[in-house]
Amino acid sequence: MEKNTALPIFEALSSGIRLDVFRLLVRVGPAGMVAGELSAALDIPPTNMSFHLKTLSHAGLVSAEQEGRFQRYRANMALMRELVAYLTEECCAGMPELCGVDTCADGLDC
Repeated sequence: MEKNTALPIFEALSSGIRLDVFRLLVRVGPAGMVAGELSAALDIPPTNMSFHLKTLSHAGLVSAEQEGRFQRYRANMALMRELVAYLTEECCAGMPELCGVDTCADGLDC
């Protein structure tokens, strides 16, 4: 991933609401959620949710699949992994093993 590709992704995630939406979609995994479920779960009015989902979709962070009258949204896990790889590709002064997800989660300063 190049910096010019990463910047719009970070911009989309720079809103607290959009970050919450994306994290919730990551948490529910491949099942995804429809907009109404997302609105209810995060206590966000549907019109606001629509705006935030559109921004996340334009950044490639979520995909939408028509499901009857609704659209089911899912996190783009491949893009999330690419973004994490971009952030950690030059990690830890040449010791990338220190930046493994499990290692960093254990509180190491990397």
